[in-house]
Amino acid sequence: MTATSLDLVAARQLRDALASLLLREQAAMADFLVALADFDRRRGWELLGHASLFAFLHAELGLSNSAAFWRMSAARLLQRFPDLIEPLGDGRLCLSTTAELAKVLTEENRAEVAPRFFGLSAREAREIVAELIPREAPPFRTVVTSADRSSAISAAGAGAALALAPSHTPAQSEASRTETDSESLLTSEVALTHPVRDIAHRDDVEPLTAELRRLHVTVSRRLLAKVETARDGLSHSIPGASTEQVLEVALDLLLEKQAKARGLVKRPRAKLPAAPLANLGAGATRAPPAEAPPLALVPSEPPPQRRAGPREPIPAAVRRAVWERDEGRCTWPLDGGGRCGSTHQLELDHIDPWARWGEETVDGLRILCRPHNLLAARQAFGARCMQRYAGAGSSHDG
Repeated sequence: MTATSLDLVAARQLRDALASLLLREQAAMADFLVALADFDRRRGWELLGHASLFAFLHAELGLSNSAAFWRMSAARLLQRFPDLIEPLGDGRLCLSTTAELAKVLTEENRAEVAPRFFGLSAREAREIVAELIPREAPPFRTVVTSADRSSAISAAGAGAALALAPSHTPAQSEASRTETDSESLLTSEVALTHPVRDIAHRDDVEPLTAELRRLHVTVSRRLLAKVETARDGLSHSIPGASTEQVLEVALDLLLEKQAKARGLVKRPRAKLPAAPLANLGAGATRAPPAEAPPLALVPSEPPPQRRAGPREPIPAAVRRAVWERDEGRCTWPLDGGGRCGSTHQLELDHIDPWARWGEETVDGLRILCRPHNLLAARQAFGARCMQRYAGAGSSHDG
């Protein structure tokens, strides 16, 4: 199906409509939870023959385990703290976050703790719970098991995801069992609906204390062999290094390499002077000849009088200054205010395109994520030109 293109005015109208619908959805959810809290307080589910509020939500209203658990937790929290209706209604609290908040909120700490959960995701909320209620004896162990990579996206993936969940003791309450079951079901949904390359970015991280996390990740035999080889190599400097120590040393080296590529070294060889450095990288940034006509970019043809030839490397001092100024985040401006802020696939971009004799100075460069870098190029050169001469955006423009 071919998507219909929008102009900026239409996109803004749709954005405003979506914002209005979201407000109505949040208000409706708050009204539902208030009514559910009253229904639970008066034990209406019992009169209708259900064993619990959770059973009523699941059997009578047809909610999934996770959806029923989150609404039950929120409704019971509202019975204890009616003032939470407002943040639920305006979106500062969501259902999954409320379930985490219910574990730690008391009359004594409500003024301090409740605002810490506003605007958080469920994972971020679990981080705070682990800080407030740390595990008394966090486990330290490395478990290696065999796993079929393809099972993560097969029908057996749901069973595998459930098998990864922590075991339960008979003494656990219905709410505790339901919570873990809901998390397991969510894990299985991810496994069944996302390709393997996306699952790799959704590693299962379980907060244990304010500092400790348990990371669940499936690795290949090849990676384990590399870990053991690296452990042997560290045997002089770190005898008996744990897997965490081996990986941390390796990551330090990777991050150091990335920082060096961005000019963020501990002892830079060159520093930018206080005055603008107009001649820095002069071979690549000099102005076009006076006789050169203005650059006329044609979407289907290469731009005439464009800068050609190999590019000179951007000086390290310039790269470093740009990365520090932009705080290592994409600076693409958003229509509603603010900037993109992504830290994924970042690239240095010429504000005035390099082919248009854009300068490779601090003021002439910015950090963009790859999608916004490609978008900037399409806006400057046209989609057809980018497809023909740069091969960019061919999968996004239809």
